[in-house]
Amino acid sequence: MDLLGFLFRWSHLLFGIAWIGMLFYFNFVQGGYFKQASAEGLADAKAKLAPSALWWFRWGAMGTFLTGAIMLFTVPSAVSNYIWIGSLFGTLMFLNVWLIIWPNQKIALGMVEGDGPAAGAKALLASRHNVLFAAPMAFCMLASGHGGMGGWAEVDWSATSMIVMLVLIAALEANAIVGKQGPLTTVKGVIHSSLALTAVMVLVFNFL
Repeated sequence: MDLLGFLFRWSHLLFGIAWIGMLFYFNFVQGGYFKQASAEGLADAKAKLAPSALWWFRWGAMGTFLTGAIMLFTVPSAVSNYIWIGSLFGTLMFLNVWLIIWPNQKIALGMVEGDGPAAGAKALLASRHNVLFAAPMAFCMLASGHGGMGGWAEVDWSATSMIVMLVLIAALEANAIVGKQGPLTTVKGVIHSSLALTAVMVLVFNFL
């Protein structure tokens, strides 16, 4: 069972690298290129590069979600606030990929018919929120397994802290669906917001 658990963790990490790596590529690299590319370069990238990158992106998300779900319910581990909140972040990010980003990207890239600009805006909004969730989600993954490091991650189960985090995450996810980008409009803004959200989470878990 120890070997099986290790293999699931290893697979979870590999899938996660593929998924989050592509997420950062789309937000930090491809988006900027699309704004500066020539008409010919943009058309070629939308026809060939983006669909291939989206394949790795969405199936990396699927693999990460499935291996994570299996570990959560079958591989013995210490249950903590960090595990459950990290799992919630990951689940919402996975759902954003398959239910918002991928369907709207197909329209934005001309793979299916629809309002391209509107679909592109919806996909970008959800993608920015996935970047927002990425840092606290990764923090939870590490903190849940390293609670003995000076006790900083050994937080007691607190209903208050969980409720606060659930309300905050629900509000952010609602904004990902029907809200606005706000500070997430720029790469610098979304990075700073993600780090700030991580700090807020740690403060909530340790002081509420």
